[in-house]
Amino acid sequence: MLTKTKGSKKRPAPSQAGPKVKKPHLVKSVEPKGKKRSQPVTNTAPEDSGDTSEGSSSDDTDGSDSEDEVADEMDETEGAKKDPNAARESHKAQRALLEQRKSAKPHSALLTDAKSAWTLARQKNISKSERMKHIHALMDIIRGKVIDIVFKHDASRIVQTVVKWGGPKERNEIAEELKGKYRELAQSKYSKFLVTKLIRFCPSYRPVILREFQGHVLKLLLHREASGVLADAFELYANAYERSILLRDFYGKEASLFTVTAGSEEEKERSKRGLRGLMEGLEGDRRKRVLAALHENLVTIYNNPDKGAVAHAIVHRALWEYLAAVAELQDEAEAEKLRRGLFETCEDVLAEMVHTKDGSRVVREFIAWGTAKDRKHIVKMIKPHVERMCKDDEAQLVLFTALDVIDDTKLTAKSLVADVVAFASSLYASSQGRRSLIYLVAPRTRRHFTPAQIATLAETDATRAKTSKKDNELRSSEILKAASDGLLNWVAQNGAEVSRDPGGSLVVLEVMLEADGDKSAPSNTLLEALSAPYPSPDPSTPHPISLPHTSRLYKTLLQGGHFSQSTRTIERAPRWSAREFAVNFVRVVGRDVAVAMAEGDGAFVIAALCEQLAEHADVQERKTVKGWFNAKTRTAVEEKGGKGVNVLLESLKKL
Repeated sequence: MLTKTKGSKKRPAPSQAGPKVKKPHLVKSVEPKGKKRSQPVTNTAPEDSGDTSEGSSSDDTDGSDSEDEVADEMDETEGAKKDPNAARESHKAQRALLEQRKSAKPHSALLTDAKSAWTLARQKNISKSERMKHIHALMDIIRGKVIDIVFKHDASRIVQTVVKWGGPKERNEIAEELKGKYRELAQSKYSKFLVTKLIRFCPSYRPVILREFQGHVLKLLLHREASGVLADAFELYANAYERSILLRDFYGKEASLFTVTAGSEEEKERSKRGLRGLMEGLEGDRRKRVLAALHENLVTIYNNPDKGAVAHAIVHRALWEYLAAVAELQDEAEAEKLRRGLFETCEDVLAEMVHTKDGSRVVREFIAWGTAKDRKHIVKMIKPHVERMCKDDEAQLVLFTALDVIDDTKLTAKSLVADVVAFASSLYASSQGRRSLIYLVAPRTRRHFTPAQIATLAETDATRAKTSKKDNELRSSEILKAASDGLLNWVAQNGAEVSRDPGGSLVVLEVMLEADGDKSAPSNTLLEALSAPYPSPDPSTPHPISLPHTSRLYKTLLQGGHFSQSTRTIERAPRWSAREFAVNFVRVVGRDVAVAMAEGDGAFVIAALCEQLAEHADVQERKTVKGWFNAKTRTAVEEKGGKGVNVLLESLKKL
């Protein structure tokens, strides 16, 4: 028998290795999952998330510049080395020089000890109790010296680890120590991530941190590093009152004189209402001065689009508050003048605003109030981003409003509808994309749009009544006609595959029921997929009738429309012929597959077929199906006892 030689690195065979040793059970610490800020539809690459991985670089040191210098010296000597011993001595000297330079830097001993504890604390596969032990050790090292080291890139990550994994006591202790330095920290390339973490994990200190930004919010929004900190704080972590703290700078210096930052509960409630709460009790010139200051500050932001602030939710909120205040002015001419001035300021960056709730509302307001020329310009701005807008909850509302409001349906059909249809194959997989496709044929249907979404879309209806001339029904029918041919062709080419997807089957069903045009080709595509042998010989690819959602699709098409739970009746689709579909069903699917489906998962589908044929005594296929299900076949179906057999037998009696 061969024995394993000492020092061998070969893995022993299973027969030699003995029984497997169970791995010790470790309770893994669950990493806190952070929210992510919504991204502009114009972004082609993911934006800095406002977070950083403390463990991304384990060997970062305070003396990275020194390492580079020493590395250059080593490269020079390596090219000329001849004697290996000489080279070894040279490297040893260079390493000694590097250590000497490190030790000469401030807080070198502190950082060395902190990194040792940090290396243990940031491990992934350790228990919570063990991690907290290391966190406490790390906190003992840096306590009282956080402000001295936090601006260094590697030390900042050490402090972030304590904030991320530590308890409320450690987090609040760090937050207290950094008081008075948050604005400076937010502008640092490295410590900005620490500020974001403190805003996230220290809710009791959040107002304190945000108040340190007061008076400097506009400058910070235009700062490359600090801009993301404010955007994350406003969109992800702040409550209504804390958001008002950040928004206050937009209202101008005069507003700060009669605005309470930390007062009674009544004053806090007023502050939560933003500009509307601030304007309560103000009249005449004071209201005008506040609006003028807000307008001026917004112009400052939008005149610097390269800074990135135009895509932040905080700016969009201030912009929407301005438009809402303008809409309440009694002088309509003055309101239109102010609205026009702001539109001309931001008309070229509208596509960078549609991804947030307030930004989407602003762009929809511009569409509703705009002239034909303005609307054409807005469509031009958003056209390159149609696909991403269709997949975004807020941005797609801008597309829907454009379809609802713009009278020039030739423009919307060519620039928007055609693009939405062209991307159908990539849209149906997501709920947002499906809504974008369904809106073309069934806008604002309660079956696919929530009451809240419908109410949001209806916010511009009153303005549309003033600014649009075309009848709403006519506009909708023209949009439907423009979209129908493309969607029906898409179903004719891809319907068999798309209908196998739960979400895709919903889109196919709405297109078949609501689209306007010749539906013979897509109907044949769906029926040919159904005519495959049942049950499927390949378990990995089940027959369409074995998929509940696809089976429901065929049943609804045979019924002629959706079943209404409120009226307990079928809502007939005016542009769909269930009679023709039933006739083609008999012709394409055939007896063998139909009988097999009746004995299996398709009893409800065959029952719907029988019900439809029974309504039309003049069709020959009625007798054909009756002949398929003779007494012997009905007995076999009944003996199978599948789901829906009783319904099927009742339907067969009507033939």
